[in-house]
Amino acid sequence: MNVARVLVSDKLSETGVKILKQCPAIEVDVKTGLPPEELIKIIPQYDGLVVRSATKVTKEIIEAGARLKVIGRAGIGVDNVDVRAASAKGVVVMNTPGGNNVTTAEHAVSMMMALSRQIPQATASVRAGKWEKNKFMGVELMGKTLGIIGIGRIGSLVVKRARGLEMRVIAYDPFISHEAAEKMGVELVTLDDVYARADFISIHTPKTPETTHLLNADTFKKMKKGVRIINCARGGIIDEAALARAIKDKIVAGAALDVFENEPPEPGNPLIGLEEVIYTPHLGAATAEAQENVALAVAEQFADFFTSGLIRNAVNVPSVDPEQLPVIRPYLWLGERMGSFIAQVAQGGVKEVLIDYFGGLAEIDQRPITQAILKGILTHYVGQSVNMVNAPFLAESRGIVVKATASTQKRNFAALVGLRLVTEKGSVYVEGTVFVGDEPRLVKLEKFLIEAQLDGTLLVVTNTDKPGVIGHIGTFLGDHNINIGAFNLGRAEAGGLAMSIVNIDSAPTQEQLKLLAKVENILDVKLVQI
Repeated sequence: MNVARVLVSDKLSETGVKILKQCPAIEVDVKTGLPPEELIKIIPQYDGLVVRSATKVTKEIIEAGARLKVIGRAGIGVDNVDVRAASAKGVVVMNTPGGNNVTTAEHAVSMMMALSRQIPQATASVRAGKWEKNKFMGVELMGKTLGIIGIGRIGSLVVKRARGLEMRVIAYDPFISHEAAEKMGVELVTLDDVYARADFISIHTPKTPETTHLLNADTFKKMKKGVRIINCARGGIIDEAALARAIKDKIVAGAALDVFENEPPEPGNPLIGLEEVIYTPHLGAATAEAQENVALAVAEQFADFFTSGLIRNAVNVPSVDPEQLPVIRPYLWLGERMGSFIAQVAQGGVKEVLIDYFGGLAEIDQRPITQAILKGILTHYVGQSVNMVNAPFLAESRGIVVKATASTQKRNFAALVGLRLVTEKGSVYVEGTVFVGDEPRLVKLEKFLIEAQLDGTLLVVTNTDKPGVIGHIGTFLGDHNINIGAFNLGRAEAGGLAMSIVNIDSAPTQEQLKLLAKVENILDVKLVQI
Protein backbone atom coordinates (compact mmCIF):
# COMPACT_ATOMS: atom_id res chain seq x y z
CA MET A 1 0.00 0.00 0.00
CA ASN A 2 1.31 3.45 -0.93
CA VAL A 3 1.52 5.70 2.11
CA ALA A 4 0.15 9.24 1.74
CA ARG A 5 1.76 12.12 3.59
CA VAL A 6 -0.71 14.44 5.34
CA LEU A 7 0.07 17.83 6.89
CA VAL A 8 -2.05 19.20 9.73
CA SER A 9 -1.35 22.95 9.67
CA ASP A 10 -3.88 24.15 12.29
CA LYS A 11 -4.57 23.00 15.82
CA LEU A 12 -6.63 19.79 15.69
CA SER A 13 -7.87 17.77 18.64
CA GLU A 14 -5.69 14.88 19.70
CA THR A 15 -8.49 12.46 18.84
CA GLY A 16 -8.41 13.52 15.20
CA VAL A 17 -4.61 13.36 14.98
CA LYS A 18 -4.67 9.92 16.61
CA ILE A 19 -7.11 8.57 14.01
CA LEU A 20 -4.87 9.86 11.20
CA LYS A 21 -1.79 8.30 12.79
CA GLN A 22 -3.56 4.96 13.24
CA CYS A 23 -4.44 4.74 9.54
CA PRO A 24 -1.81 2.56 7.81
CA ALA A 25 -2.31 4.48 4.55
CA ILE A 26 -1.33 7.82 6.12
CA GLU A 27 1.84 9.36 7.51
CA VAL A 28 1.09 12.53 9.54
CA ASP A 29 3.03 15.71 10.29
CA VAL A 30 1.57 18.37 12.61
CA LYS A 31 3.07 21.82 11.93
CA THR A 32 0.88 24.69 13.08
CA GLY A 33 1.31 28.43 12.73
CA LEU A 34 3.31 28.23 9.50
CA PRO A 35 3.69 31.51 7.58
CA PRO A 36 2.45 31.30 3.97
CA GLU A 37 5.94 31.30 2.47
CA GLU A 38 6.96 28.34 4.64
CA LEU A 39 3.78 26.41 3.76
CA ILE A 40 4.42 27.01 0.05
CA LYS A 41 7.94 25.69 0.55
CA ILE A 42 6.93 22.39 2.19
CA ILE A 43 3.52 21.63 0.62
CA PRO A 44 5.05 19.82 -2.42
CA GLN A 45 5.93 16.96 -0.03
CA TYR A 46 2.30 16.27 0.94
CA ASP A 47 -0.70 14.44 -0.54
CA GLY A 48 -3.22 15.90 1.92
CA LEU A 49 -3.67 19.07 3.98
CA VAL A 50 -5.90 19.43 7.07
CA VAL A 51 -6.80 22.95 8.22
CA ARG A 52 -9.26 24.76 10.44
CA SER A 53 -9.78 28.50 9.94
CA ALA A 54 -6.30 29.88 10.64
CA THR A 55 -4.49 28.61 7.53
CA LYS A 56 -5.40 30.49 4.35
CA VAL A 57 -5.13 27.93 1.54
CA THR A 58 -4.44 30.28 -1.35
CA LYS A 59 -4.08 29.61 -5.05
CA GLU A 60 -0.30 29.89 -4.66
CA ILE A 61 -0.24 27.20 -1.98
CA ILE A 62 -2.49 24.90 -4.02
CA GLU A 63 -0.42 25.32 -7.18
CA ALA A 64 2.74 24.55 -5.20
CA GLY A 65 1.20 21.27 -4.00
CA ALA A 66 2.58 19.02 -6.71
CA ARG A 67 1.30 15.89 -4.93
CA LEU A 68 -1.75 17.45 -3.30
CA LYS A 69 -4.93 15.40 -3.71
CA VAL A 70 -7.23 16.53 -0.91
CA ILE A 71 -7.73 19.48 1.44
CA GLY A 72 -9.82 18.90 4.57
CA ARG A 73 -11.43 21.75 6.52
CA ALA A 74 -12.35 20.79 10.09
CA GLY A 75 -15.52 22.87 10.14
CA ILE A 76 -18.37 23.85 7.83
CA GLY A 77 -16.94 26.94 6.11
CA VAL A 78 -14.34 26.83 3.37
CA ASP A 79 -13.90 30.60 3.04
CA ASN A 80 -10.19 30.17 3.78
CA VAL A 81 -9.72 27.72 0.88
CA ASP A 82 -9.53 28.78 -2.78
CA VAL A 83 -11.97 26.11 -3.94
CA ARG A 84 -11.84 27.23 -7.58
CA ALA A 85 -8.06 26.89 -7.69
CA ALA A 86 -8.32 23.48 -6.03
CA SER A 87 -10.93 22.33 -8.55
CA ALA A 88 -8.82 23.51 -11.47
CA LYS A 89 -5.89 21.47 -10.14
CA GLY A 90 -8.05 18.43 -9.43
CA VAL A 91 -7.79 18.65 -5.65
CA VAL A 92 -10.77 17.47 -3.58
CA VAL A 93 -11.92 19.97 -0.92
CA MET A 94 -13.79 18.40 2.01
CA ASN A 95 -15.47 19.99 5.00
CA THR A 96 -17.33 18.63 8.04
CA PRO A 97 -20.79 20.16 7.75
CA GLY A 98 -22.48 18.35 10.62
CA GLY A 99 -19.84 18.58 13.33
CA ASN A 100 -20.67 22.00 14.74
CA ASN A 101 -24.31 22.50 13.77
CA VAL A 102 -25.73 22.24 17.28
CA THR A 103 -22.95 24.36 18.76
CA THR A 104 -23.46 27.18 16.24
CA ALA A 105 -27.25 27.09 16.60
CA GLU A 106 -26.94 27.25 20.39
CA HIS A 107 -24.52 30.16 20.09
CA ALA A 108 -26.99 32.08 17.91
CA VAL A 109 -29.77 31.55 20.47
CA SER A 110 -27.39 32.51 23.31
CA MET A 111 -26.47 35.71 21.48
CA MET A 112 -30.14 36.49 20.95
CA MET A 113 -30.84 36.06 24.66
CA ALA A 114 -27.80 38.09 25.69
CA LEU A 115 -28.82 40.83 23.26
CA SER A 116 -32.42 40.95 24.45
CA ARG A 117 -31.37 41.35 28.09
CA GLN A 118 -28.13 43.34 27.55
CA ILE A 119 -26.23 40.81 29.62
CA PRO A 120 -22.67 41.71 28.43
CA GLN A 121 -23.29 45.43 29.01
CA ALA A 122 -24.71 44.80 32.47
CA THR A 123 -21.78 42.54 33.32
CA ALA A 124 -19.29 45.25 32.28
CA SER A 125 -21.19 47.79 34.36
CA VAL A 126 -21.06 45.67 37.54
CA ARG A 127 -17.41 44.87 36.93
CA ALA A 128 -16.77 48.63 36.81
CA GLY A 129 -18.24 48.95 40.33
CA LYS A 130 -21.62 50.27 39.22
CA TRP A 131 -25.14 49.07 39.99
CA GLU A 132 -27.22 50.49 37.11
CA LYS A 133 -30.37 48.44 37.58
CA ASN A 134 -32.64 50.83 35.66
CA LYS A 135 -30.27 51.31 32.71
CA PHE A 136 -30.44 47.80 31.28
CA MET A 137 -34.11 47.31 30.50
CA GLY A 138 -34.56 44.20 28.33
CA VAL A 139 -37.27 42.63 26.20
CA GLU A 140 -38.86 39.17 26.43
CA LEU A 141 -38.48 36.64 23.64
CA MET A 142 -41.84 34.95 24.20
CA GLY A 143 -44.37 36.13 21.65
CA LYS A 144 -41.79 37.98 19.56
CA THR A 145 -41.30 37.25 15.85
CA LEU A 146 -37.98 35.75 14.84
CA GLY A 147 -37.10 36.10 11.17
CA ILE A 148 -34.54 33.59 9.97
CA ILE A 149 -32.66 34.03 6.71
CA GLY A 150 -31.69 30.51 5.64
CA ILE A 151 -33.21 27.42 7.27
CA GLY A 152 -30.62 24.81 6.38
CA ARG A 153 -28.84 22.59 8.89
CA ILE A 154 -28.13 25.34 11.43
CA GLY A 155 -31.14 27.55 10.72
CA SER A 156 -33.52 24.63 11.25
CA LEU A 157 -31.96 23.93 14.66
CA VAL A 158 -32.45 27.58 15.62
CA VAL A 159 -36.10 27.24 14.55
CA LYS A 160 -36.58 24.30 16.91
CA ARG A 161 -35.07 26.16 19.86
CA ALA A 162 -36.95 29.39 19.12
CA ARG A 163 -40.25 27.52 19.06
CA GLY A 164 -39.35 26.10 22.46
CA LEU A 165 -39.06 29.70 23.65
CA GLU A 166 -42.60 30.30 22.31
CA MET A 167 -41.47 32.69 19.58
CA ARG A 168 -43.25 33.06 16.26
CA VAL A 169 -40.86 32.03 13.49
CA ILE A 170 -40.90 33.26 9.91
CA ALA A 171 -38.17 32.48 7.40
CA TYR A 172 -36.81 33.26 3.98
CA ASP A 173 -35.09 30.48 2.05
CA PRO A 174 -35.47 30.15 -1.73
CA PHE A 175 -34.23 26.56 -1.68
CA ILE A 176 -36.86 24.99 0.57
CA SER A 177 -40.48 24.12 -0.15
CA HIS A 178 -43.47 25.48 1.73
CA GLU A 179 -44.33 21.91 2.75
CA ALA A 180 -40.90 21.36 4.33
CA ALA A 181 -41.13 24.71 6.13
CA GLU A 182 -44.58 23.88 7.49
CA LYS A 183 -43.25 20.64 8.95
CA MET A 184 -40.72 22.71 10.90
CA GLY A 185 -43.47 25.02 12.13
CA VAL A 186 -42.16 27.92 10.08
CA GLU A 187 -44.01 30.39 7.90
CA LEU A 188 -42.08 30.79 4.66
CA VAL A 189 -42.15 34.43 3.52
CA THR A 190 -40.34 36.84 1.23
CA LEU A 191 -37.20 38.65 2.30
CA ASP A 192 -39.12 41.93 2.46
CA ASP A 193 -41.67 40.27 4.76
CA VAL A 194 -38.85 39.22 7.10
CA TYR A 195 -37.61 42.81 7.20
CA ALA A 196 -41.07 44.24 7.80
CA ARG A 197 -42.34 41.79 10.45
CA ALA A 198 -39.38 40.47 12.46
CA ASP A 199 -38.48 41.66 15.95
CA PHE A 200 -35.25 39.64 15.72
CA ILE A 201 -33.44 38.62 12.52
CA SER A 202 -30.94 35.76 12.63
CA ILE A 203 -28.73 35.06 9.61
CA HIS A 204 -27.90 31.47 8.62
CA THR A 205 -26.90 31.63 4.98
CA PRO A 206 -23.49 31.15 3.37
CA LYS A 207 -21.59 34.12 2.02
CA THR A 208 -21.92 34.21 -1.75
CA PRO A 209 -21.87 37.02 -4.32
CA GLU A 210 -25.67 37.14 -3.90
CA THR A 211 -25.58 37.38 -0.09
CA THR A 212 -22.62 39.76 0.29
CA HIS A 213 -24.01 42.92 1.99
CA LEU A 214 -27.47 41.37 1.86
CA LEU A 215 -28.28 43.58 4.84
CA ASN A 216 -27.44 47.10 3.68
CA ALA A 217 -28.61 50.70 3.89
CA ASP A 218 -31.65 50.01 1.70
CA THR A 219 -32.77 46.88 3.53
CA PHE A 220 -32.37 48.46 6.98
CA LYS A 221 -34.88 51.11 5.89
CA LYS A 222 -37.42 48.31 5.26
CA MET A 223 -37.07 46.84 8.73
CA LYS A 224 -39.42 47.12 11.67
CA LYS A 225 -38.21 49.86 14.01
CA GLY A 226 -36.43 48.37 17.02
CA VAL A 227 -35.36 45.17 15.27
CA ARG A 228 -32.37 43.28 16.66
CA ILE A 229 -29.88 41.53 14.35
CA ILE A 230 -27.93 38.32 15.06
CA ASN A 231 -25.17 37.06 12.77
CA CYS A 232 -23.34 33.85 13.62
CA ALA A 233 -22.98 32.82 9.96
CA ARG A 234 -20.38 34.68 7.90
CA GLY A 235 -18.85 38.14 7.98
CA GLY A 236 -19.64 40.33 4.99
CA ILE A 237 -23.32 39.41 4.78
CA ILE A 238 -23.99 42.63 6.69
CA ASP A 239 -22.73 46.00 5.49
CA GLU A 240 -21.13 46.99 8.80
CA ALA A 241 -21.07 50.73 8.13
CA ALA A 242 -24.76 50.65 7.18
CA LEU A 243 -25.59 48.69 10.33
CA ALA A 244 -23.79 51.25 12.48
CA ARG A 245 -25.81 54.06 10.86
CA ALA A 246 -29.07 52.13 11.33
CA ILE A 247 -28.28 51.74 15.03
CA LYS A 248 -27.48 55.41 15.43
CA ASP A 249 -30.72 56.29 13.58
CA LYS A 250 -32.65 54.08 16.05
CA ILE A 251 -33.90 51.76 13.29
CA VAL A 252 -31.97 48.82 14.75
CA ALA A 253 -32.11 48.48 18.53
CA GLY A 254 -29.05 46.28 18.74
CA ALA A 255 -26.92 43.61 17.12
CA ALA A 256 -25.12 40.46 18.25
CA LEU A 257 -22.19 39.54 16.02
CA ASP A 258 -19.94 36.50 16.08
CA VAL A 259 -18.41 37.28 12.70
CA PHE A 260 -16.99 40.32 10.92
CA GLU A 261 -16.11 41.16 7.34
CA ASN A 262 -12.45 41.33 8.37
CA GLU A 263 -11.34 39.28 11.35
CA PRO A 264 -10.21 40.52 13.73
CA PRO A 265 -12.12 43.78 13.09
CA GLU A 266 -9.90 46.51 11.71
CA PRO A 267 -9.20 49.66 13.76
CA GLY A 268 -11.94 52.17 13.12
CA ASN A 269 -14.67 49.57 12.51
CA PRO A 270 -17.84 51.64 13.16
CA LEU A 271 -19.51 48.85 15.16
CA ILE A 272 -16.76 48.55 17.75
CA GLY A 273 -17.59 50.74 20.71
CA LEU A 274 -21.34 50.98 20.09
CA GLU A 275 -23.09 50.03 23.34
CA GLU A 276 -25.98 48.50 21.41
CA VAL A 277 -23.73 45.86 19.83
CA ILE A 278 -22.35 42.74 21.52
CA TYR A 279 -19.57 40.67 20.02
CA THR A 280 -17.79 37.33 20.27
CA PRO A 281 -14.57 36.44 18.40
CA HIS A 282 -16.02 33.87 15.95
CA LEU A 283 -16.98 31.39 18.68
CA GLY A 284 -19.87 29.70 16.86
CA ALA A 285 -18.07 26.37 16.76
CA ALA A 286 -15.99 26.90 19.87
CA THR A 287 -17.11 24.14 22.19
CA ALA A 288 -15.12 21.10 23.24
CA GLU A 289 -17.79 18.85 21.76
CA ALA A 290 -17.80 20.61 18.39
CA GLN A 291 -14.02 20.66 18.04
CA GLU A 292 -13.90 16.97 18.88
CA ASN A 293 -16.67 16.25 16.37
CA VAL A 294 -15.10 18.11 13.43
CA ALA A 295 -11.63 16.70 14.13
CA LEU A 296 -13.04 13.18 14.28
CA ALA A 297 -15.04 13.72 11.08
CA VAL A 298 -12.19 15.14 8.98
CA ALA A 299 -9.79 12.44 10.19
CA GLU A 300 -12.22 9.65 9.29
CA GLN A 301 -12.87 11.24 5.88
CA PHE A 302 -9.14 11.37 5.17
CA ALA A 303 -8.69 7.76 6.29
CA ASP A 304 -11.50 6.68 3.92
CA PHE A 305 -10.10 8.75 1.07
CA PHE A 306 -6.55 7.42 1.25
CA THR A 307 -7.61 3.84 2.06
CA SER A 308 -10.44 3.23 -0.41
CA GLY A 309 -10.85 6.43 -2.45
CA LEU A 310 -14.21 7.15 -0.80
CA ILE A 311 -15.11 10.85 -1.01
CA ARG A 312 -17.43 12.29 1.65
CA ASN A 313 -18.55 15.86 2.33
CA ALA A 314 -16.64 17.29 -0.63
CA VAL A 315 -17.63 20.79 -1.72
CA ASN A 316 -16.28 20.48 -5.26
CA VAL A 317 -17.22 16.90 -6.18
CA PRO A 318 -20.39 14.96 -5.33
CA SER A 319 -19.96 12.73 -2.31
CA VAL A 320 -21.02 9.11 -2.61
CA ASP A 321 -23.01 7.60 0.23
CA PRO A 322 -21.11 4.54 1.53
CA GLU A 323 -24.29 2.47 1.18
CA GLN A 324 -24.67 3.50 -2.47
CA LEU A 325 -21.00 3.12 -3.37
CA PRO A 326 -21.20 -0.60 -4.29
CA VAL A 327 -24.17 0.20 -6.55
CA ILE A 328 -22.69 3.27 -8.21
CA ARG A 329 -19.03 2.16 -8.53
CA PRO A 330 -19.52 -0.04 -11.67
CA TYR A 331 -21.39 2.83 -13.33
CA LEU A 332 -18.47 5.14 -12.61
CA TRP A 333 -16.28 2.67 -14.51
CA LEU A 334 -18.91 2.46 -17.27
CA GLY A 335 -19.23 6.23 -17.52
CA GLU A 336 -15.50 6.87 -17.78
CA ARG A 337 -15.05 4.17 -20.42
CA MET A 338 -18.05 5.35 -22.44
CA GLY A 339 -16.61 8.85 -22.34
CA SER A 340 -13.21 7.63 -23.49
CA PHE A 341 -14.77 5.52 -26.26
CA ILE A 342 -17.01 8.23 -27.68
CA ALA A 343 -14.24 10.85 -27.61
CA GLN A 344 -12.01 8.60 -29.72
CA VAL A 345 -14.77 7.76 -32.19
CA ALA A 346 -15.97 11.35 -32.66
CA GLN A 347 -14.23 13.98 -34.77
CA GLY A 348 -13.72 17.67 -34.05
CA GLY A 349 -13.83 19.83 -30.96
CA VAL A 350 -16.48 19.08 -28.33
CA LYS A 351 -19.46 21.44 -28.10
CA GLU A 352 -22.04 19.52 -26.04
CA VAL A 353 -22.24 16.44 -23.82
CA LEU A 354 -25.80 15.14 -23.53
CA ILE A 355 -26.46 12.35 -21.02
CA ASP A 356 -29.66 10.39 -20.33
CA TYR A 357 -30.03 8.08 -17.33
CA PHE A 358 -32.73 5.42 -17.54
CA GLY A 359 -34.31 2.92 -15.16
CA GLY A 360 -32.67 2.37 -11.79
CA LEU A 361 -30.10 5.10 -12.38
CA ALA A 362 -32.87 7.70 -12.13
CA GLU A 363 -33.25 6.83 -8.44
CA ILE A 364 -29.66 7.58 -7.38
CA ASP A 365 -27.38 10.62 -7.49
CA GLN A 366 -26.07 10.58 -11.07
CA ARG A 367 -23.63 13.48 -10.64
CA PRO A 368 -20.59 11.27 -9.94
CA ILE A 369 -21.35 9.27 -13.09
CA THR A 370 -21.61 12.49 -15.10
CA GLN A 371 -18.22 13.55 -13.78
CA ALA A 372 -16.75 10.15 -14.66
CA ILE A 373 -18.11 10.54 -18.22
CA LEU A 374 -16.55 14.01 -18.50
CA LYS A 375 -13.26 12.65 -17.20
CA GLY A 376 -13.26 9.97 -19.89
CA ILE A 377 -14.07 12.46 -22.65
CA LEU A 378 -11.68 15.22 -21.61
CA THR A 379 -8.73 12.92 -20.94
CA HIS A 380 -8.66 12.28 -24.69
CA TYR A 381 -8.41 16.01 -25.39
CA VAL A 382 -6.50 17.34 -22.38
CA GLY A 383 -4.43 14.42 -21.10
CA GLN A 384 -3.93 12.58 -17.85
CA SER A 385 -4.24 15.73 -15.72
CA VAL A 386 -8.04 15.34 -15.85
CA ASN A 387 -9.81 13.78 -12.88
CA MET A 388 -13.36 13.65 -11.51
CA VAL A 389 -12.84 16.84 -9.55
CA ASN A 390 -11.56 19.15 -12.27
CA ALA A 391 -13.46 17.60 -15.21
CA PRO A 392 -16.57 19.83 -14.81
CA PHE A 393 -14.35 22.88 -14.31
CA LEU A 394 -12.37 22.07 -17.46
CA ALA A 395 -15.57 21.50 -19.44
CA GLU A 396 -16.98 24.84 -18.30
CA SER A 397 -13.74 26.68 -19.01
CA ARG A 398 -13.80 25.31 -22.57
CA GLY A 399 -17.40 26.36 -23.17
CA ILE A 400 -18.67 22.78 -23.32
CA VAL A 401 -22.38 22.51 -22.55
CA VAL A 402 -23.22 19.55 -20.28
CA LYS A 403 -26.84 18.43 -19.91
CA ALA A 404 -28.11 15.40 -18.01
CA THR A 405 -31.64 14.05 -17.68
CA ALA A 406 -33.08 11.07 -15.82
CA SER A 407 -36.12 8.87 -16.45
CA THR A 408 -37.41 5.83 -14.60
CA GLN A 409 -38.36 4.37 -17.99
CA LYS A 410 -36.47 1.13 -18.68
CA ARG A 411 -34.85 0.75 -22.11
CA ASN A 412 -34.11 -2.99 -22.61
CA PHE A 413 -32.03 -2.98 -19.41
CA ALA A 414 -32.81 -2.29 -15.76
CA ALA A 415 -30.32 0.60 -15.83
CA LEU A 416 -28.93 2.32 -18.90
CA VAL A 417 -26.75 5.33 -19.76
CA GLY A 418 -27.27 7.13 -23.07
CA LEU A 419 -24.50 9.49 -24.18
CA ARG A 420 -24.37 11.87 -27.14
CA LEU A 421 -21.23 13.85 -27.94
CA VAL A 422 -21.85 16.86 -30.17
CA THR A 423 -18.82 18.27 -31.95
CA GLU A 424 -18.21 20.95 -34.54
CA LYS A 425 -18.30 18.17 -37.18
CA GLY A 426 -21.42 16.24 -36.08
CA SER A 427 -22.39 13.94 -33.24
CA VAL A 428 -21.98 10.37 -31.99
CA TYR A 429 -24.43 8.44 -29.79
CA VAL A 430 -23.79 5.40 -27.60
CA GLU A 431 -25.59 3.49 -24.88
CA GLY A 432 -24.05 1.41 -22.14
CA THR A 433 -24.96 -0.69 -19.14
CA VAL A 434 -23.39 -2.94 -16.52
CA PHE A 435 -23.69 -6.70 -16.87
CA VAL A 436 -23.58 -9.27 -14.08
CA GLY A 437 -20.17 -9.23 -12.44
CA ASP A 438 -19.93 -5.43 -12.67
CA GLU A 439 -18.79 -5.62 -16.29
CA PRO A 440 -19.32 -2.40 -18.29
CA ARG A 441 -20.72 -3.04 -21.77
CA LEU A 442 -21.52 -0.92 -24.76
CA VAL A 443 -24.97 -1.97 -26.06
CA LYS A 444 -25.65 0.56 -28.80
CA LEU A 445 -23.53 2.59 -31.20
CA GLU A 446 -25.48 5.14 -33.23
CA LYS A 447 -28.56 3.21 -34.47
CA PHE A 448 -26.87 -0.19 -34.24
CA LEU A 449 -27.60 -2.58 -31.38
CA ILE A 450 -24.23 -4.02 -30.55
CA GLU A 451 -22.70 -5.63 -27.47
CA ALA A 452 -19.03 -4.96 -26.77
CA GLN A 453 -16.64 -5.04 -23.83
CA LEU A 454 -15.28 -1.58 -23.05
CA ASP A 455 -11.75 -2.66 -22.32
CA GLY A 456 -8.34 -2.77 -23.95
CA THR A 457 -7.84 -2.15 -27.68
CA LEU A 458 -10.80 -1.98 -30.04
CA LEU A 459 -11.36 -1.45 -33.74
CA VAL A 460 -14.56 0.35 -34.72
CA VAL A 461 -15.37 -0.56 -38.31
CA THR A 462 -18.13 0.88 -40.52
CA ASN A 463 -18.93 -1.16 -43.61
CA THR A 464 -21.60 -2.05 -46.12
CA ASP A 465 -23.42 -5.22 -45.14
CA LYS A 466 -22.07 -7.57 -47.83
CA PRO A 467 -20.96 -11.19 -47.60
CA GLY A 468 -17.29 -11.74 -46.79
CA VAL A 469 -16.58 -8.48 -44.90
CA ILE A 470 -16.12 -10.17 -41.54
CA GLY A 471 -13.86 -12.73 -43.18
CA HIS A 472 -11.79 -9.99 -44.82
CA ILE A 473 -11.31 -8.24 -41.48
CA GLY A 474 -10.31 -11.49 -39.77
CA THR A 475 -7.90 -12.40 -42.55
CA PHE A 476 -6.31 -8.97 -42.57
CA LEU A 477 -5.72 -8.99 -38.81
CA GLY A 478 -4.41 -12.56 -38.95
CA ASP A 479 -2.00 -11.65 -41.74
CA HIS A 480 -0.61 -8.89 -39.49
CA ASN A 481 -0.35 -11.16 -36.44
CA ILE A 482 -3.13 -9.37 -34.54
CA ASN A 483 -5.30 -11.72 -32.49
CA ILE A 484 -9.07 -11.16 -32.15
CA GLY A 485 -10.54 -11.39 -28.65
CA ALA A 486 -14.17 -10.73 -29.61
CA PHE A 487 -16.06 -9.69 -32.73
CA ASN A 488 -19.29 -7.75 -32.26
CA LEU A 489 -21.49 -6.89 -35.25
CA GLY A 490 -24.55 -4.69 -35.48
CA ARG A 491 -26.70 -3.81 -38.49
CA ALA A 492 -29.95 -1.97 -39.01
CA GLU A 493 -31.11 -3.91 -42.08
CA ALA A 494 -29.75 -6.53 -44.44
CA GLY A 495 -27.64 -5.04 -47.19
CA GLY A 496 -27.42 -1.60 -45.56
CA LEU A 497 -24.79 -0.15 -43.27
CA ALA A 498 -23.22 -2.24 -40.52
CA MET A 499 -20.81 -1.52 -37.68
CA SER A 500 -18.38 -3.81 -35.94
CA ILE A 501 -16.46 -3.44 -32.70
CA VAL A 502 -13.53 -5.82 -32.64
CA ASN A 503 -11.64 -6.45 -29.41
CA ILE A 504 -8.02 -7.18 -30.32
CA ASP A 505 -4.95 -8.14 -28.29
CA SER A 506 -2.54 -5.61 -29.82
CA ALA A 507 -2.84 -2.30 -31.65
CA PRO A 508 -2.21 -2.05 -35.39
CA THR A 509 0.03 0.69 -36.74
CA GLN A 510 -1.39 3.72 -38.54
CA GLU A 511 -0.20 2.26 -41.85
CA GLN A 512 -2.04 -0.98 -41.13
CA LEU A 513 -5.21 0.94 -40.28
CA LYS A 514 -5.00 2.75 -43.61
CA LEU A 515 -4.63 -0.55 -45.44
CA LEU A 516 -7.60 -2.08 -43.60
CA ALA A 517 -9.74 0.93 -44.51
CA LYS A 518 -9.04 0.17 -48.20
CA VAL A 519 -10.44 -3.38 -47.97
CA GLU A 520 -13.52 -3.84 -50.16
CA ASN A 521 -16.82 -2.69 -48.55
CA ILE A 522 -15.08 -1.16 -45.51
CA LEU A 523 -15.97 2.53 -45.23
CA ASP A 524 -14.19 3.65 -42.07
CA VAL A 525 -11.87 2.27 -39.39
CA LYS A 526 -11.07 3.84 -36.01
CA LEU A 527 -8.73 2.63 -33.27
CA VAL A 528 -9.95 3.00 -29.67
CA GLN A 529 -7.76 2.27 -26.66
CA ILE A 530 -9.33 2.16 -23.20
